[in-house]
Amino acid sequence: MIDLRSDTVTRPTPAMREAMFAAPVGDDVYGEDPTVNALEARVAEVLGKDAAIFVPSGCMANQIAVRLHCAPGEEILAERTSHVLLWEGGAPAALSGVTVRPLDGTHGILSLDTLRDQLAPADIHSPQTRLVWLENTHNRGGGTIHPFASIQAIAAWAARAGVPMHLDGARLWNAVAATGVPAAAWAESFATVSVCFSKGLGAPVGSALAGSKADIALARRYRKLFGGAMRQVGFLAAACLYAVENHVERLADDHANARLLADAVTATPGLTLDPPQVHTNVVWFRVDPKLGTPKTLAAKWKAQGVLVAPLGHDMVRLVTHLDVSRADCETTARAIRAIAPAG
Repeated sequence: MIDLRSDTVTRPTPAMREAMFAAPVGDDVYGEDPTVNALEARVAEVLGKDAAIFVPSGCMANQIAVRLHCAPGEEILAERTSHVLLWEGGAPAALSGVTVRPLDGTHGILSLDTLRDQLAPADIHSPQTRLVWLENTHNRGGGTIHPFASIQAIAAWAARAGVPMHLDGARLWNAVAATGVPAAAWAESFATVSVCFSKGLGAPVGSALAGSKADIALARRYRKLFGGAMRQVGFLAAACLYAVENHVERLADDHANARLLADAVTATPGLTLDPPQVHTNVVWFRVDPKLGTPKTLAAKWKAQGVLVAPLGHDMVRLVTHLDVSRADCETTARAIRAIAPAG
C-alpha cells in the first residue's frame, strides 16, 4: 500500500533501528540519559539556541511554549489555519487558559501588514497579547515556506512591541532542504522553536523545543506537569539523532515527488491545487463534486493501493515522505489522472 496520508506514517530505516538498539540509556528525569543529552545538545546547536528539551510530541512542544510565554487570560496571535488552532484539541485554553486569536493569512502565511495593528490595547477589558506564533513550513497552507525576509520584518516589529515569537517548526527541516537556509538562520528571530523528528525525518516518535537556558529549564517543569517526563528514552532519542544527521538532505527527494503529484492534479479536470504552488512535500487539492467527494475518491484510490487523506467536504491532502518512492508516486500520479471523466 502506498500511504500518502501523512509524513507521520514513516517507519525507522534499518540503520536507524541499529542506532536505536546500540544507544546507551539512563534515567532522563535525572538528566542521566546520555543519548537524550546528546540529542538535546545537537538540536540546540543546529537551531542556534542555548538549550533544547526532548518531548514525546510536537503538540507537547508547542503547548510547553504556550505555557512559557503566556499566563491565563492572555492571548497569542496566529494565522487561522495554524496547527495550534486546528489540530491541537484546544490545548492552549484547556492546559494554560490562553486564547489564540486567528488572523487571516495567505496559504498560512502572515504578513507584517496583517499583524501590525493587532496587538491588544493595554486595557483591562482586553486579553493582553503575549506571543506571536508562526508555522514554517505551514501544513494547512500546503507545506508553504514562510518567506525569510517576511519573518525578519515581523520579528523586528515584534521586538519593538516587546512581544516574543514562537516558531512551530514541525516541518522546519523541509524549509531548510528546500531553500538551503540553515535551521539556525530560520530560528534566529524566535524566542522558542519546536521541531519534529517523526514526520519527514522518519523517527518513530519525538519532538524538541529549543530556546534560552532559562526557558528550557522551566520547560522541564512544564514537561513534567503535562505528563511528558520520560525515563530510559535514549532508544527513541537515538532514532531522532540519527534522523537529524542523515535524513534532512534527502527531503529534497520528497519535494520532487510532491511536484510530480501536483503535476498530475493540475492535469486532471475537476481537481484544483490549493495552494496552486507546491513548495515542499504537502499537496492539497479541491475536488469538483462532479468527480465525487473526497471520501469516495479516497475509497477508489485505496482499492488501487493508494491511501490519501480526505480532509473537509472538498479537500484531499497528499504528503510525500521517506517511505514513498519515486515509483510509488508515479503509480499514484497515474491513479489520479485516471479519474478524469471520459471525453
